[in-house]
Order: sequence, then structure tokens, then C-alpha cells
Amino acid sequence: MLDLYSHFCQQLNAYSSRRFVLALSGGVDSRALLSLLARFRDECGASIAAVHVHHGLSSNADHWAECCQAWCDDSAIPLTVERVHLDTQCGESIEKLARDARYAVLAKHVQANDVLLLGQHADDQIETFLLALKRGSGPKGLASMAPSAPFSNGLMLRPLLSVKRADIEAFAAKNHLTWVTDESNDDVRYERNFIRHQVTPILSQRWPSIHQAVQRSAELCAEQQALLDELLRDELVQALHYDGSLKLDTLSAKSDGVRRQIIRQWLANHQMVMPSRKHTEMIWQEVALATADANPKLKLGEREIRRFDNRLYCVEESRDISDWKSPILLEQNLPLPDGLGVLNLTQYKGEIRLPERVEDLWVSFNPEGLSACPVGRIGSRKLKKLFQEYGVPSWLRRRTPILMYQDKVVAVANLFVDRDFSGQDCTLVWDKR
Repeated sequence: MLDLYSHFCQQLNAYSSRRFVLALSGGVDSRALLSLLARFRDECGASIAAVHVHHGLSSNADHWAECCQAWCDDSAIPLTVERVHLDTQCGESIEKLARDARYAVLAKHVQANDVLLLGQHADDQIETFLLALKRGSGPKGLASMAPSAPFSNGLMLRPLLSVKRADIEAFAAKNHLTWVTDESNDDVRYERNFIRHQVTPILSQRWPSIHQAVQRSAELCAEQQALLDELLRDELVQALHYDGSLKLDTLSAKSDGVRRQIIRQWLANHQMVMPSRKHTEMIWQEVALATADANPKLKLGEREIRRFDNRLYCVEESRDISDWKSPILLEQNLPLPDGLGVLNLTQYKGEIRLPERVEDLWVSFNPEGLSACPVGRIGSRKLKKLFQEYGVPSWLRRRTPILMYQDKVVAVANLFVDRDFSGQDCTLVWDKR
């Protein structure tokens, strides 16, 4: 039988960290890790803690949290129970919602140089690999779960990733451990459960070394993806504009395969889930190659791929704030909507002349029907045209603060001051942080 504790120690001792945080679900894998971690602490002097995420999806969720608390109390391990709320009506799968919420909560507990321990094992790796294969994934998807990876301010480690579920259950039984079982694990409507109950047993019976073979293939795919990223890093740098957008002229000169890979690396830099080949083709065909007079966009998750000035942009989806308006006072921060920062009308280093009725100054985001004449120019123009001339992308034209006096444009933040309000009384400062 596998000496699970020796294997566990070997995994943890490969890192300099002396503080480990366990993601404790209460299932047999994380329950075994809790026992291993307590022994490791006693013998090696590590600092340890555990976090249980209460998803509230099962009628047994409170009981699971109580069990985790009891086990941690028995081992003198501090436990934090984090409750999360999932919007099950948003259209995303419950598995994804639970996973995203879980990782967001766990990230708060991982400080600099901490190691977060997760309980995924070799059977989980088979499920992940086959699901990626079903989706038609390339090397990045087939790399499945990495044994370790950067996470939050520290590191994520899966010390049982090469260990079969059967070996973990044997360890738990030998050490008289108890654990909880999620009743949804038997529901084969979920793809992972279907693979777990109806596919992996057949593969294991036919090919007893399938776990090792899948792990080896996943590692090779991860190696190939890392090599591809390294070889194309300079290509991405050449295609990047200083503002982080992608230059279409540069992309047009590349082969289809290189262009797809550059786009994928660019999206990865934006922490986006990797798009399918279909989506990368849609980015190129429907956004990049749209007609010159079009304003194309493609929604990917919570981001939008946009085109402006012959470049591709990856922007966060935002709500319409055209109807928002607010008065603004001298030397007082004005919080802006939708995370756009604050605006301040300061009397330091003035470039704006204050009007007679300062109380009639206000801020808007709606340029519709407005005109202005920037300092140094002759004749007024519609704000729509001025935004074009100043190179403001279309999706930012209703997210740029406009300082108004009664019904006249005084200034547009970070762009210009209207000629009729030029002076030295104050300056409009937009702090986007």
C-alpha cells in the first residue's frame, strides 16, 4: 500500500513555506488531508489552518460544517467557516458558480508565501482530462489540473493529485476517519459524476495504469503549452499597443495558427477563461474584420471584445450610466458611478474659469446633443465628433465625465476645457482609482 504520509511530506517539503491553509470540504479527500496535516504540524512544526466553504446548496450543509468544526477541534486546528450565496438563476452552471465562489473566498485566507492545500486526486484528474477532451480542448485544456500553481498571494498545491481515490479511502479506513458524503455525487446527470461512476471504473478495469497515463499526458500538454507561450511571447509583445490593445496590422501579417495563439495569450493576460477555437475565429472574423464603419463587439463571459482605431480591446461589460447626473462642489470629491473613481474641482493649478453661479455646476455622462469648442480651436463641434477626434473609444464616450454649467459644456475630464470657460480658477481632476 502507498505510504500516504511519506508522499504528503515529500510534496510539502518541496516548498519553503511553513504555513499551510487547507480547503476542507469534509469529503474523504480533504478529511484525509486534515489528518495528514495535523501529523505534519506535530512532527515538523508548521503553522496550519483550515477553511470550510458553506455553499448552502444541500439540506445537509450545516451538518457538514459542524463535522468539519468537530474534526478541527479534535486536532486543535483553527477553522473558518465561510458562507457564500450563489445566484442560481443567473444562467451559469451550479458547479461553476460554486467553484468560483469557493476560490474567491479561499483567496482571502492565503497570505504571502502561504500554501493552500486542495484535495483533488488522480480520479479527479481523469474526470477533468476527459471533460476537456469532450470539449475538444487543445494543450492548455488537456493539461487539466496542475500539481501546483500561483494563487492569491501565495501558492496552490494539490498533494494528492497522483493518488487514486481508492488509496485515499483505504488510508481513511485504516486510520478510523469519518467523513461526509455529498448526496449530489451520485447524480449522473452531472458530467463529472457520470465519468466517475460509469466511465472511470471501466477504463481502470481495462487499463489499470490509466491514472498514471492521464497524469503523464496532462503534464506533457502543460509542458507543450508552456513552450508555446514562451516561443510566442515576443510575437505578443510586438502585437501589443501601449494601452494593452492588439494591433490589427500586426495580427494580419501572422499565420492563422500564430494569430489564434496570440489572441489566446492576450486574453489570458486579462485573466479570462480560454476561448474555444470557434470564439477566436469569431473575434477575428466578426470583430477584427468587420466593415470600417461598424462598431463591432463580441461578448465573452463578463468581458467584451471591441474594435477601435484598428486595434482590438478587451473591456469589462458595464452598465448604462447615461442618465446619471450630480452637482459638484469646489474641493469636494464627487464619487462617480459604476466604479469610475472620483472627480474633484480643485483650485490648485487652475485652467478653468469659474462661472458666476458656482452652485449651477454639475456633472453628466451623456454627450447627446452637446457641443463644445476646446481651447485653441475655432468654432464648436458636437461632442460625438470631438470624442472621435480625441481618439476616445466608442464604449468610453458615455463613461467620460462632462463638467456642465447650466446647459453649457465647461470641460470634458482628461480631454479639454471649453474656450468660453478658459481661466485659472480651478482644475477638473479625475482620479480613476
